[in-house]
Amino acid sequence: IRVAVIDETHNYFKLVHAGRSVICRESLTELTSAIAMSRCDDKRLTHRVLTSAGLNVPQQLPASLEDASANAALLEDLKRVVVKPARGEQGNGISVDVRDAAALRAAIDEARKFCENVLLEEYVRGSDLRIIVIDGKVVAAATRKPPRIQGTGRDSIRELIEKQSRRREAATGGESRIPLDRETERCVEETGFSMDDILPYGDYLTVRKTANLHTGGTIHDVTSKLHPALRKAAVGAAAAIDIPVTGLDFIVPDPTGADYVIIEANERPGLANHEPQPTAERFIDLLFPKTADR
Repeated sequence: IRVAVIDETHNYFKLVHAGRSVICRESLTELTSAIAMSRCDDKRLTHRVLTSAGLNVPQQLPASLEDASANAALLEDLKRVVVKPARGEQGNGISVDVRDAAALRAAIDEARKFCENVLLEEYVRGSDLRIIVIDGKVVAAATRKPPRIQGTGRDSIRELIEKQSRRREAATGGESRIPLDRETERCVEETGFSMDDILPYGDYLTVRKTANLHTGGTIHDVTSKLHPALRKAAVGAAAAIDIPVTGLDFIVPDPTGADYVIIEANERPGLANHEPQPTAERFIDLLFPKTADR
């Protein structure tokens, strides 16, 4: 299979084999329709499509950009919410487990930096689970854990985050780092610490509540442990969206159990993150079926 780089900066390339060519942007290819892509791009639309398919999703409502009291009333009803831009990726603008009105206003303002439309979503406690579906089959599954630091008894929390962020950046070729932003500060402050406090030796502290790889999260393969109900839900979600390659984000109490909600669908999931599962192999099998080992 020949590879022709089209745009290195934006990760566009073309694969050519036996008279067939496919243009890709990472794991997004021309096989994904514009309709399927739009269903993933807008989280409101994703929610509606999955709801119509009978799949479990958290309660979700648009944030009011004019009436703060309406947002506060929803928070009072749900107690804990996730605030996210209706469109966006890589965890940008997302605040998880918001519990008070002041934090809610700040989270909405942060989300609006990435999209004018902001969503308030029911907070569901559990593990962040990414399931990769290619050509209607589950290929890989992994839990993603939020970034955490370990105290040295000497360094401030800010310094520990900077050091951990440098390690994550080096280990992932620059893909993963922990932002020193207001969301990190909020998560630290909720534990009773400030960014300049010294974390006691040996103590662990989770510094963000989102588990995205791009914001410092780590990934742990659970493909062999995945419950059949979660496999079925992932395949059903991919079919409802009508997308050949997708990464579905679940919140689950345990990947070995049947309970779940689906919070997002990604049209351009990172495949290399799931090694040693055969994500790249299945991706190529999809693009060039005649090369597949049947």
